[in-house]
Amino acid sequence: MVRPVAFGFNQQTSSTNSFQTNDSNLDANEIQKRALLEFDSFVRLLKENDVNVIVHQDTTLPPTPDSIFPNNVFSSHKGGTFVIHSMLAENRRLERNKFNTFDFLTKKRIIDLSVNEEKNIFLEGTGSIVFDYLNKIAYASLSPRTNRELFEHLCVKLQFKPISFVTTDYSGQEIYHTNVVLCIGNNFAIICKECFRDLSELNLVLESLHKTNHEIIFINSIQLNSFAGNTYQLFNRHGHSLIVMSEQAAYSLERDQLNKLLNFGKLLTPILYTIEQYGGGSARCMMAEIFE
Repeated sequence: MVRPVAFGFNQQTSSTNSFQTNDSNLDANEIQKRALLEFDSFVRLLKENDVNVIVHQDTTLPPTPDSIFPNNVFSSHKGGTFVIHSMLAENRRLERNKFNTFDFLTKKRIIDLSVNEEKNIFLEGTGSIVFDYLNKIAYASLSPRTNRELFEHLCVKLQFKPISFVTTDYSGQEIYHTNVVLCIGNNFAIICKECFRDLSELNLVLESLHKTNHEIIFINSIQLNSFAGNTYQLFNRHGHSLIVMSEQAAYSLERDQLNKLLNFGKLLTPILYTIEQYGGGSARCMMAEIFE
């Protein structure tokens, strides 16, 4: 997780992220102050639940307002594979230089996708791709930030089966990242079927989830906009399952949806309203998992 020093509304990402909103009533210092409080509280919550959290302190230069979302810039995979991802926003590409200090990462094989930026081809980490690690299946909602060919190329490299589709928001704009519309845990999945415009693509995804014995929890578009899809299942040092979603996301769910989730782990609900509003991302976006 990356502790921010200058978090704020990123103008370079706003055209493709309809979840971002800007509030001129707060100045940049106040936005950073509130985001930092939310970040530190989130880290404490994870540590109190015996999650091994590595916090990297961001630097003021170069300015990177979205560094709080490191899962887009790099991903790690079992066996020591480290993927450097291709980013649409130029100021998000600057985050890569800051990860050079991550010497603790095992990097037996490096796959560098950033060279595709010159061709305007992008694939933004585990924002663009939701991995079903147990079943070696990868899901991607195609958008300006998620290119089908690059997605399928990476799946070949990682030996995952690719499943791609298109989802759109209430205005018809392609949803910028897969991990706001789909969450996959070991035995459950959260999905907003209202966002699919092609019934055959929806059926393909649902059929795949059924075959892998995932209990499916459907959310509606209102819950999607509250980041209910931006949920992640963690396992702490003792192997206990934790379901992480923001307070806003949890409040949006109905009782039966929450009860289903509680069958799969303890629910952790960090307060992330500032980060969600200005950054357009939530709990899952803030965590870059480390595999060895």
